[in-house]
Amino acid sequence: MLYIRKEKFKFVFMVAGLVISISLFLKLLQMSPELTVSKLVERSLEGAVDQLKPDDHNDDGPKTKCGLSKPCPGDDFAFKLYSGATNIVGPQICFDGKMIIQKDTRGNWLGINIAVINEDTGEHVRTGSFNMWNGKVEELIEFLKSIEDGSFVLIATFDDPATKLNGEARALIAQLGSSYISQIKFRDNWLFVGGKKTINQVTYEEHMKNDRETNKYESWPEMIEMEGCIPRLD
Repeated sequence: MLYIRKEKFKFVFMVAGLVISISLFLKLLQMSPELTVSKLVERSLEGAVDQLKPDDHNDDGPKTKCGLSKPCPGDDFAFKLYSGATNIVGPQICFDGKMIIQKDTRGNWLGINIAVINEDTGEHVRTGSFNMWNGKVEELIEFLKSIEDGSFVLIATFDDPATKLNGEARALIAQLGSSYISQIKFRDNWLFVGGKKTINQVTYEEHMKNDRETNKYESWPEMIEMEGCIPRLD
């Protein structure tokens, strides 16, 4: 009899705790109307993406371009990319200490984001952003065809990179060195570094599938990152 009463008390305390937690959360939203659930999620992700800075120090002390975990050898180009996280936190692309695409607020940089770099000088040539949910894939195709020979191509996705993506666009990206582009599907996260007829044949790639059974954020996979070094031309 005593055991049953103890279990009843435990259950009552658990329910009371849950009610109090919900009440406090609702009061917090009432006190700060601008604090939405989406913003709470964004705040929880900011700690991870804020680690990416044009120049930073790693745990061992030396300064590294783009916040790489260790410095690139010699005068090699450094790069670091982050995919977006859910449809809230945007992607980031950093090349040789220069932030080309900075994490932005919700709604910007959705889809496939491309930075084009001159292989010889390391200069940022141009940037393109292509919404693959309700945008025009023809604009992406035109951009890919216009990339000049001797260019590095860096790509980071945000939210949905695949709905409007067709065979022609996939083929053009495959020509840049991608081996995953044929597999990219709705809301996958994907990062890529390759080139168009570059002297240094470089290919870096990361892919995270959208799978509700393994996703970190229900309808979206977790954010991915990728870093590396590209030798300069002699």
